[in-house]
Amino acid sequence: MKMQDGGTVDVRPGTDPGRAAPEHRGAYLATGLCLALYAGTLLAWIVYGIAQGDGTVFDFLEGLFNPGASPMSQVLGPYEWSFTVVFAVTAALALAQRRVARSAALVSGTLLLAVSLREAVGLFDAGYRAQYAHDELGGWALATRGLGLVVALVVLAVLLPAVEGRPTDLGASWRRSSRICGVLLLLMGLARLGWTVRALTSSGTDVVHYLRGAVDGSVLGTLDLAASTEFTTIASVITLLVLGVLALRGRRDVRGALLLFAAVELYLTVRTVVWLTVTDFFNRSFETTEGALSMATTAYGLAAMTSVVVLATGRGFGPYGGVLAEGLRTARTGRFQGP
Repeated sequence: MKMQDGGTVDVRPGTDPGRAAPEHRGAYLATGLCLALYAGTLLAWIVYGIAQGDGTVFDFLEGLFNPGASPMSQVLGPYEWSFTVVFAVTAALALAQRRVARSAALVSGTLLLAVSLREAVGLFDAGYRAQYAHDELGGWALATRGLGLVVALVVLAVLLPAVEGRPTDLGASWRRSSRICGVLLLLMGLARLGWTVRALTSSGTDVVHYLRGAVDGSVLGTLDLAASTEFTTIASVITLLVLGVLALRGRRDVRGALLLFAAVELYLTVRTVVWLTVTDFFNRSFETTEGALSMATTAYGLAAMTSVVVLATGRGFGPYGGVLAEGLRTARTGRFQGP
C-alpha cells in the first residue's frame, strides 16, 4: 500500500482494479461461454443467409451500412447483426474477467430475455406454432429461441449476485462523465418516445395492435428471427431511459452497459444517415417542419451516441475513476514514499 495526503491507493504490482474479484470468476466464465455460444449461433444464421441469398459477401458487407445496397433477403436484421458483435465482445471481456463486462452482459441478457419471452407468448397461438412445424427451418429457429432463453436466464442468474465492492471516492471526473452520458441518453430516449407517440396518434395506427406486436411474436403472422419494429422501438426507448437515469445518478458499474448500447445505437443511426443520403431525403427534409425536426433528431442521435461512446471509453470512466488515474500519475512522478 502507498500513502498520499492521508488516502490509501493500492499500486502493488499485479493489482488490477478492472478485474473481477476471484469469488466471481465462475460467474464471469459461465457468462462468457454462454454469450459466445449464442453469438456463434447468430453468426451461423448470418452465414446461412449469405449462402442462400442472391448476392455476394461484399453485397452483404455493403448492406450492413446501406439498407438499399444489398438485394439479399436475410434471416436476421440490423438489430441482430449489431448484437452478434455485442455478444461476442462482451463474451471476450467476461472470459478475460473484466468487470466492465458485467453491466454489458446484464443489458444483453435482459434484452435477450425480452425477445425470448415475446416469442414464448407467440407460441400460445396455434397457427403460429404450426408454422414452426411446417417450415423447413422451423426446428432450428425454435432451438435458437430456446437457446436464447437459456442463455439469458443463466447470464442474469450468475451475474446479478456478482456485485463488486465500491471505492470510497469515485472522483469528480468520473461523476461528470457519467452525468453527461445520462443527460445525453435521457434526451435521446425522450425524443424517440415523442416520435413514437406522434406516429401512433397521427397516422391512425391501432395502438393496442402496435403494443401487442412488441410483446407477442405471433402478431406479424410470419416466422421471423429478426425482431419486429415495434419491439426494437419500445425496447430502445426503455433502455435509453433506464440507462440514462442510472448514469445520471452516478452508478459506477453502468459503464459497460453505456458503451454497449450507445455503440449499437450509433451503428443503427449511421445506417439511417446512409439511407437518408442515398434516398436524397436530406435535400427534401427542410420542406416541412416535421422533416426538419426529424433531421435534427437524427443529427442529435449521431452526436450524442458518439459522445457517450467516447466518454465511456475515456480515462474518467476508469475502474476507480479519478482515484486510479491520480494514483498512477503520482506513482510515476515519485510523490509516494516507501511502503
